[in-house]
Amino acid sequence: MDNYILPKRQAITIFFVFAFGYFLSCLLRAITATLSPILTSEFELQAADLGLLAGGYFLGFAFMQIPLGYLLDKFGPKKIVSSFLLIALIGTVSFALAQSFSGLLISRILIGVGVSACLMAPLTGYRIWFAENQQQRANSWMLMIASLGFLSSTLPVQFLLPTLGWRWIFGGIAILILISIFLMLVFIPKWNHQNEVESLEKPLKSGSLIDVWKNKFFISVIPMGLFNYGGLMAIQTLWAGPWMIRVAGYTPLESATGLFWINITMLVSFFLWGYFLPKIINLGFSALKILKFGLPISFLVMLIIIILDSKAGAFYITLFILSSIFLSVTQPAIGLSFQSHLAGKAFTSFNLLIFLGTFIMQWIMGLVIDYVKNSGYSEILGFKTAFSVFLFLSFISYLFFLIVNYKNKVN
Repeated sequence: MDNYILPKRQAITIFFVFAFGYFLSCLLRAITATLSPILTSEFELQAADLGLLAGGYFLGFAFMQIPLGYLLDKFGPKKIVSSFLLIALIGTVSFALAQSFSGLLISRILIGVGVSACLMAPLTGYRIWFAENQQQRANSWMLMIASLGFLSSTLPVQFLLPTLGWRWIFGGIAILILISIFLMLVFIPKWNHQNEVESLEKPLKSGSLIDVWKNKFFISVIPMGLFNYGGLMAIQTLWAGPWMIRVAGYTPLESATGLFWINITMLVSFFLWGYFLPKIINLGFSALKILKFGLPISFLVMLIIIILDSKAGAFYITLFILSSIFLSVTQPAIGLSFQSHLAGKAFTSFNLLIFLGTFIMQWIMGLVIDYVKNSGYSEILGFKTAFSVFLFLSFISYLFFLIVNYKNKVN
């Protein structure tokens, strides 16, 4: 049976307002994959430059996660996300006006800082405003919105490029950010969390960041957040496009079409996953069991991609991202591992790992590709080597997750 804390209509409104902001965040996150050919040509970028540029978003994002946790727990989602989006607005306009690689990179970092609250603020709010059985569903449907943002960064952007150009596209996104700020201020409830905190049995001094980082389950997912989740995001938001162009032989339009269908598939998958996940959990499948038995499927798919190289196009990339859907249970599982007064710190701590990992993996994969290519080998081998590094790190992280949870008898 579905339970609600807020009235259902208000909860739905809150979800859609937050979803619009998160949509813009994900659009800005993934747009570099579609723009990579034109940015590479216009600014004469190497693979490592492209990886650093795309990763700049995640660097800014990761930099804000720890202070963001404190800010969300103290001031609440409404004040924080609307304030941070002003920084995203500045970064978006600055990116549109940039005349050099350094200008692009600084703007990209500002964008990452500005949208850093667009998922953590909703998750923190849901932890208080939504019943427990709705939180996994809300998280999955936020990831569905992420797929919609990624989707909009593909063919729609590719079709608008010839008429508007990439600079005016960013100008349009800036206007949408303004609209999002307005909606946040009007529809998101004020943060009245103090009474709930005071009712907790544990004293407030237990609500420190140390309590998050010494938690056994949290420790077990640290490498997974950095490498499994971070590498997945690196591929989905950047390297999937170049792989299709430089390895599978796609044209830029074919690559954008491939990314479009990848994200269509993910959008539908996250909707269905969010609908059925509470039912799956009610059958006795914990987050740990879902990760334990689900993640190896993604490792097998990635191995197939590496072996097939030029024959592994959009279908196989889609299959890999789809098989990684099991990672989505990690964030809400972490949130539910702590009392609600620690929710912001818990969510942002794990998000720090994800986005720091994405920055690391995007850059490292670019460096590996350049190194192999500059050593006299083919670019295809460079991509295969980069994907192999990701697979190795992901598998080791998975083993660490199993070992820690086995020792601590987490079921």
